[in-house]
Amino acid sequence: MEQKKLKVLLNSVADGSVSVEEAALQLKKEPFEDLGFAKLDHHRSIRQGVAEVIYGEGKTPEQILSIAGTFRDGGQEQIIITRMSAEAAKVVGETIPLQYDSLSKVGIVGDIPKPDGIGKIVVATGGTSDMPVAEEAAITAEALGNEVVRLYDVGVAGLHRLLANVEELMEARVVIAIAGMEGALASVIGGLVDCPVIAVPTSVGYGASFGGLSALLSMLNSCASGVSVVNIDNGFGAGYLASMINHM
Repeated sequence: MEQKKLKVLLNSVADGSVSVEEAALQLKKEPFEDLGFAKLDHHRSIRQGVAEVIYGEGKTPEQILSIAGTFRDGGQEQIIITRMSAEAAKVVGETIPLQYDSLSKVGIVGDIPKPDGIGKIVVATGGTSDMPVAEEAAITAEALGNEVVRLYDVGVAGLHRLLANVEELMEARVVIAIAGMEGALASVIGGLVDCPVIAVPTSVGYGASFGGLSALLSMLNSCASGVSVVNIDNGFGAGYLASMINHM
């Protein structure tokens, strides 16, 4: 149950239009719903302020459709689906109105709200190859009510490209620094800005990058203060955390 609907229910109990027993029955149907193959957490938005997000990878299109449909029937106005295949997007979109971005593999049921975050979130990438992860982060942040500025292909191999955008970086409330290879971008940005930097290592790079492990270790060992690190290719986690910071 979303926070708005919970408040409506409690106000209805207070004014007598809904009995305590009826309200108790509605709440009993919460905190999760068992579909057999999935247990849907309807109370997550009450606990955390954001409803449960569907991780699409490994789920069949039919499973994603069932989960999304159940959330929608329960009154959830926006549903975010990450790591969603084009096939799943086609199946879901035939039944439920869906916005789907093939680059990030993010699907959204419902509208993207107007930004209500305090400032701007800057999403910066080392290279163009990092864009799928970056778009996952950016679209997640936008779906959670943030203004996002994209700075793509500003890696340290051509440092002047990053320095040409220092004003945007300085104005950010949070920066998400996304890079593969040796992952140096996060440290450089961390030494320029006075806001939190969320580093995202990507699996982009030649063999010795070990599928993003090299970038992960570089970011964890950053000498710049104020840099935190999420898991390899975890654009969603970075976008979610950035949104939390931007709404505090």
